Amino acid sequence: MKSKHSVLAMQIHAALVVAAVGLSPVAMAQESDKAKQDDQQLERITVTAQKRVQSTQEVPISVATLGGEKFDAIFAGGDDIQALAVKVPGLYAESSNGRAAPRFYIRGLGNTDFDLAASQPVSIIMDDVVMENVILKSFPLFDMEAVEVIRGPQGTLFGRNTTAGIIKFNTAKPRQDFDAYTKLSVGNLGTLNFEGAAGGGLSDNLSARVSVLSQNRDDYIDNSFKKEQDVMGGFDEKAGRVQFLYESGDIAALLNVHGRKLDGTSSVFRANVFDKGSSGLNNNYDRDSVAYNQGDNNFQQYDNFGASFKLDVDLSAGMTFTSITAQENADGKGKGDIDGGTEAGPGFIPFQAVTEDQLEDLEQFTQEFRLASDTSGDVDWQVGAYYFDSSFGVTSVDGFYGATTVYHENTSWALFGQSTYNLSDRWDVTAGVRYTYDEKGFTVGKQNVDGFALVIGAAQIQNYAPVDVDDDEISWELATNYRVTDNYSVFGRLAHGFRAQSIQGRDLAFEGNPSVADSETIDSVEFGAKADLLGNTLRLNGAVFYYNINDIQLSAIGGASQGNALLNADKGTGYGFEVDADWRVTSSLTLGGGFSYNDTELKDANLLVATCGSGACTPTDRLNAQGRAYVDGNPFPQAPKTILTLNGRYDFPVQGGEVYLYGDIAFQGKTNLFLYEAKEFAVDDNQEAGLRIGYLNYDGNYEVALFGRNITDEDNVKGAIDFNNNTGFVNEPRIIGVEFKKNFF
Repeated sequence: MKSKHSVLAMQIHAALVVAAVGLSPVAMAQESDKAKQDDQQLERITVTAQKRVQSTQEVPISVATLGGEKFDAIFAGGDDIQALAVKVPGLYAESSNGRAAPRFYIRGLGNTDFDLAASQPVSIIMDDVVMENVILKSFPLFDMEAVEVIRGPQGTLFGRNTTAGIIKFNTAKPRQDFDAYTKLSVGNLGTLNFEGAAGGGLSDNLSARVSVLSQNRDDYIDNSFKKEQDVMGGFDEKAGRVQFLYESGDIAALLNVHGRKLDGTSSVFRANVFDKGSSGLNNNYDRDSVAYNQGDNNFQQYDNFGASFKLDVDLSAGMTFTSITAQENADGKGKGDIDGGTEAGPGFIPFQAVTEDQLEDLEQFTQEFRLASDTSGDVDWQVGAYYFDSSFGVTSVDGFYGATTVYHENTSWALFGQSTYNLSDRWDVTAGVRYTYDEKGFTVGKQNVDGFALVIGAAQIQNYAPVDVDDDEISWELATNYRVTDNYSVFGRLAHGFRAQSIQGRDLAFEGNPSVADSETIDSVEFGAKADLLGNTLRLNGAVFYYNINDIQLSAIGGASQGNALLNADKGTGYGFEVDADWRVTSSLTLGGGFSYNDTELKDANLLVATCGSGACTPTDRLNAQGRAYVDGNPFPQAPKTILTLNGRYDFPVQGGEVYLYGDIAFQGKTNLFLYEAKEFAVDDNQEAGLRIGYLNYDGNYEVALFGRNITDEDNVKGAIDFNNNTGFVNEPRIIGVEFKKNFF
């Protein structure tokens, strides 16, 4: 279906083609001022997966990185953090809460819970600080040094709720030398993005860096029911960061202050976009139009502010003491017409449903102390202590039942240690252990405020007792790395981790009861190899893995019960492999990509969940007499079985610089959306591609590029709602534009 903005998109697309083919042979033949290096070797990539700066080739962990041009290309169109989905083998992300509350999955393991209090087994670490709440996880990405995707349990160094892995974001830090940049992009749908940073020395010991981001997209989706044009789909995002770094002798102190303000659209739900018996989008789907009679056009507003202070002190005897203190705060709300239509359709909609969620007074405080040795000897080690405390309220507003508020509290502390022993100059062994205590509390505040249900006697104020749960666990890992040659190594890793218990109170808005999921534990084994081949022009890293989860936490969402309840399955298993590759074919041509295969399975012969409401879907699982589905043997929800990523860059010299062509494409294999299986709620062969054609000037340090994201304008289903009708929501639209970047040194 052609977009009403397609004319502009076609014009910009034509400009891309002209830029690609319109370069004269004379220009191409001119001598370049760029000195081509005879050495075509790939650059060394460092990570902090073990809270030390190490080469990716040295750590006994499956880790992938994104940075530089690859990162910039992915986010050129103004996408949020979910754009990382399927860009790294084994990594997936989606959200039914727009840009505000992403859900992450690594090796098929994640959590589909859409509540603002949901816990996840993938931890987000931003500048060494955990972002626990789903709103904190959505902080926009700008002025980044690198992104590290660390696969598998990471409970020893990073704590609970890392059973799937972590995504670690490292922003650019202050330094004494002055540097700055500005980047501006303009695209279709009124897309306007600005990013910039400046930093340098303020004195001999003090440096600073200021980074800002502004992202805007016009509303482009009509509300046909209210005959309103361009009222949904846009956003206005502002964010900033100020950092001060003090360095004197053996002391380094870094202060980081940051904040964001989001005003946009929640996920746009579309009623009955799947025909019964088919998963493909039908004629009810129109990217540019929906019919809403409720939901206030699905608005979304969130603010968050935080600060952290990191202190490093070099002590005698080659030891370093590190303290990281951080505070995060957030508030906001979002609303959605979740039935996706009106009484008149599209299709059959048995009843109308609208919901509003409000996050109130989120406060998160963390403190970490760490003592680490240097890495010059045969043995290096680190020990530490960690404290976490958070509290917030969640108000769920239903059009019939009114508003109900619940309060969550979470306190956790841990002691940990890890050591690496060099058995020889080629062989080392790493062992680590962590003790964690976790306590959660849950209370109910006001119930059914301003709800019609109370007026007519369809609801009553309930006396809910507080819920208090606690648990402790020892996480551990044992790993080894053997360097067969200077350019080839093999590794093995055993790890045990856990995700703390979870409390869900969303169903209280409908006079339901809170649900509690017990802690889950995971045991994982992986083996891998890392190689720099062909004279260090080809980097090839791979790993095979198997994991077993006891008491896996799941979210039974929707269905005929219209609920959102936590539960545990007896077990869950996953196995597969991932491969990451980068190849510097010539000094002008670089190719890269990766592939992952994940096979996941729920194992619980007695676990039953509700299937779709109103008989709208076609379950393929075995059902009991009440029509509930046995999910034993099913894959994990939102777990792509395969992910394939490909990227390439080619450049050639012109006067004073180079012209380059960069492209990337990602494929997502079969993915089941819910705990139960139905013909309508599985996707396969989703793909998205990006293209970038630009000119890079060496002397002037500027770059101009034409870019396209989702250039083939794919309509990929990201999720569904099943309690009422076959509602779905999709990916971001095609964005084509131009970007200008200027560096200052």
